[in-house]
Amino acid sequence: MDSIIINGGNALHGEVTTGGSKNAALPLLFATLLADGEFRFDNVPGLVDIDSTVLLLEHLGARCERDGGTMIVHAKPCEEQVAPYDIVRKMRASILCLGPLVARYGQAEVSLPGGCAIGSRPVNFHIEALRQMGAEIEIENGYIHATAKRLQGTCIVFENVTVGGTENLMLAAVLAEGKTVLENAAKEPEIVDLADCLRAMGAKIEGDGSSVITIEGVESLHACAHRVVPDRIEAGTLLIAGAITGGDVTVKDCVPGHLDALLRRMTECGFEIETGEDWMRVLPCERWTAVDIATSPYPGFPTDLQAQFMALMTVANGTSVITERIFENRFMHVQELVRMGADITPKTQVAIVRGRPGGLSGAPVMATDLRASASLILAGLATEDETIVNRIYHLDRGYEKLEQKLAGLGANIERRSG
Repeated sequence: MDSIIINGGNALHGEVTTGGSKNAALPLLFATLLADGEFRFDNVPGLVDIDSTVLLLEHLGARCERDGGTMIVHAKPCEEQVAPYDIVRKMRASILCLGPLVARYGQAEVSLPGGCAIGSRPVNFHIEALRQMGAEIEIENGYIHATAKRLQGTCIVFENVTVGGTENLMLAAVLAEGKTVLENAAKEPEIVDLADCLRAMGAKIEGDGSSVITIEGVESLHACAHRVVPDRIEAGTLLIAGAITGGDVTVKDCVPGHLDALLRRMTECGFEIETGEDWMRVLPCERWTAVDIATSPYPGFPTDLQAQFMALMTVANGTSVITERIFENRFMHVQELVRMGADITPKTQVAIVRGRPGGLSGAPVMATDLRASASLILAGLATEDETIVNRIYHLDRGYEKLEQKLAGLGANIERRSG
């Protein structure tokens, strides 16, 4: 099993390029289930989750070709609308095939999904909303069985903001009969990116990026070309990598406006941040001050950057309070950071981090989920000795060649097999 070896102490310097967004690319690829023809997606990241999605699309009848960051999907009608356990168990986003399959074919059989063990993340929002649109749904033997003559447009009010639920219902509503209104919808940039792609396919969508999305169903859609939005979580992780080492790092091919919450907090810490239309730069800072954060849906502080920001706070001046409001089990990285010398008191969904500038030390640690993997690597960069991060298969689900990008900035880091 692969591991990442970091010998810390190097201040990172230089420029690094952000790849395409995993969280945008996955629903975009599932949108190909809605129409036949040749889809072209540019800026697609090379990740394990993308590979799992391709495997599922090919199981459903598509043919996928990849050339660097370009993915061509030759979509054709599905002979059977079954998403099996062996594929779906690897990735939670597989549930996003449910909406388009039911909308286009009137039936779907989808295994309950897997993914990182960071919380329950129930799919009941998806199921109940599809029932409101007229689908008959049963859950039996670990599978969701859904049928519908044709989905009917309606007003759906999400009890809680749900990115996956918003995406699944957008993918379903574009082929439904009549108008669908999604209230308390997610506002993430990935939602807007999906809406842009669906409009290019012929869908009628308004209000994406706000809490109310209106979709007028159409009879059919067509294939299109689309460029995946940059990955704001990777961009934020790379910026924090520069910050935690006291370095000078410019992150290119990103959208700084997608990271306003992070940039505000880093500025409060004392970091000087420069931004342009598609780049951002953190300047060297020898000592920074601890600040509090609380995760919340976009445009709030991203839960997917909570672990990385916690690593930054372990070597800050002062005490920070980190509150996790999205997932109930997203502090699993705490015990590993403590192994490296961090002073953290975790409670149910609140962690008290007492900063210790220069106080981390290298240690063998174990990644528990995707973003925890990144936080441990960042902490390793801030030590003066060797850190070994094990179980980094989680990392490959969401970061493309992160160790190579960090090495290009001057980090002493390598991947070791075996």
